[in-house]
Amino acid sequence: MPDNHSDHNESKPLTTETEVLAPEATAEHTALSDSTSTQTHETAHEASAAHGHTATVTAAAEISDDDLNYDAADFAAALANFDREQAAESAAAQTLTAEEVIVNGTVIKITDKHVVVDIGLKSEGLIPLDQVLDINGVPKFQAGDVVEVVVEREEPEGGYLVSYEKALRHKVWDKLEQAATDKTPVKGLVLSRVKGGLTVDIGIKAFLPGSQVEIRPVRNLDGYIGTEIEVRVIKLNKKRGNVVISRKEMLEEEQNEKKSVTLQTLEEGSVLTGTVKNLTDYGAFVDLGGLDGLLHITDMSWGRLTHPRDLVNVGDEIQVKVLKFDKDKQRVSLGFKQLTPDPWLDAIERYPIGAQVRGRVLSVTDYGAFVELEQGIEGLVHVSEMTWSKRMKHPSKLVKPNDEVDTIILSVNPSDRRISLGMKQLQDNPWEQLEDKYPTGSIVEGRVRNLTDFGAFIEIEDGIDGLVHVSNLSWTKRIKHPSEVLKKGEKVKAIVLGVEPENRRLSLGVKQLQPDVWDTFFAQHRVGDVIKGKVLRTAQFGAFVEIAEGVEGLCHVSEAVDQSNHPVHLDVDSEHEFKIVKMNQEEKKVGLSIRAVGEEASRAEVESYKEREKSPKGSSSSSSSSSTTLGDLINWKRSESERE
Repeated sequence: MPDNHSDHNESKPLTTETEVLAPEATAEHTALSDSTSTQTHETAHEASAAHGHTATVTAAAEISDDDLNYDAADFAAALANFDREQAAESAAAQTLTAEEVIVNGTVIKITDKHVVVDIGLKSEGLIPLDQVLDINGVPKFQAGDVVEVVVEREEPEGGYLVSYEKALRHKVWDKLEQAATDKTPVKGLVLSRVKGGLTVDIGIKAFLPGSQVEIRPVRNLDGYIGTEIEVRVIKLNKKRGNVVISRKEMLEEEQNEKKSVTLQTLEEGSVLTGTVKNLTDYGAFVDLGGLDGLLHITDMSWGRLTHPRDLVNVGDEIQVKVLKFDKDKQRVSLGFKQLTPDPWLDAIERYPIGAQVRGRVLSVTDYGAFVELEQGIEGLVHVSEMTWSKRMKHPSKLVKPNDEVDTIILSVNPSDRRISLGMKQLQDNPWEQLEDKYPTGSIVEGRVRNLTDFGAFIEIEDGIDGLVHVSNLSWTKRIKHPSEVLKKGEKVKAIVLGVEPENRRLSLGVKQLQPDVWDTFFAQHRVGDVIKGKVLRTAQFGAFVEIAEGVEGLCHVSEAVDQSNHPVHLDVDSEHEFKIVKMNQEEKKVGLSIRAVGEEASRAEVESYKEREKSPKGSSSSSSSSSTTLGDLINWKRSESERE
């Protein structure tokens, strides 16, 4: 015991901490053990390279007597055995990696990036999580499940990267190669959309280009996700593990088979059943069995359609009639309305003029409303036939689409497929009683509703407007525009000049409320009267002269001369004496003359001279009065002027 104690004191005791030998231990560990064997006593615990156990060193105080006999040579042998086991496992891992051998692994756990599996090596295998997610993003495996994988490489941070997809590829690759050679279809589940196409699970993930999904280009590929489809393998690359598939090839072959059968039975006039494939603004394309035909919108209904979707939808199965078939171009024109009789053939018998019919308003335009009387038969209610009033600005003020309205048949034209309808004919015509209500000469009162260049419209009651022409606004003034006399919205009185119920016209006058100044003038004057007038305006042929308020006369240039036959200048606003030489009451024209005024004055002077010669004071010359000359008259006028 003392000896043991002495040996124990001479050795350097170790701490209670353990040393772990790294897996990469080499011969250096053996040399290190030999150099330190005289200083410390180490205890080698059971080591297993397969399970990665490590050797531990215990404190010298705890070493038993048997352990003291465990020398450095035994420890070196244990390390060498450990290195051999490590090398064997590394070689096995390299073999699995190089040959891509399929091995079974047991799922230990699932992290946010990997599925951790036990593959029988010292470290676990790591499957990328995205390789085992289903279409809903949920892992296909749980802890404890056995999964086949291929070891790819050892990761620097520990563990082995393994592939679930490669294992699948190895299992199904021969089948895919055979399917590609025989051109046999394979079923697959569309997993997701990727750039340029779709990812499809056909045992392994394959790429379906967008151009190979359908015969015609597809705009939205998202609708295929989650659906099961049949495809054909068209390209394989085992080295890269790429698989390209096509659905279009199979669809084209199927379509060609159907097309050949359809072409054998297709002829103009035949009735076929087809499926609506596509809709456009101008019609619908119908699949007749490998061959598409166009059903134009004009051949869909005897009535009017705004869009083909009003009658059919994509996927509908309908019967159609072959209207035209071009075998060379393989173009087919189809009809749907041709399956029923044309309703216009007996439209005259079914819709006699004057009949009252009820219909549904289809559309409203600026010029009227279209009313559907039955399927394929529609008529137009023109805006002028909607109401007796002229004040309606737009048909939409009376009717709206889908309104049910009562109408009267006004005319039917089957060749042009037109029916004229009326709505106002079902109402009392206010113009028929207007002549009795407002006889000619009666005075009415109304509001000025509108002013135009030719007159003013005055509303005397709801829907009844009368026109005051611009010439009936004033007796005396020349009115260029009714706004010079009237204002929109003001109340005015007028006289009814005439009523035309058939033309819906009511003529009114404003100036007629006052006496006609022309009538007054013609009653007070005669041809030969000398009156005073003021020049209003001049023209090349004469001057217009105001001879009374509101009354004008014309003095022609030939009449604007003095006694000496010299022209008289008629300046605007100048006043002169004129003699009335012409009067026309119907045309309201008065002719004036200055020349006639001078001649009248000369005759008066002659008569005055003759009277003077006949007087007692001048009796000595009475014998010669009958032969008075112009010289006598001139002398007499000179003497009279000197006397004055």
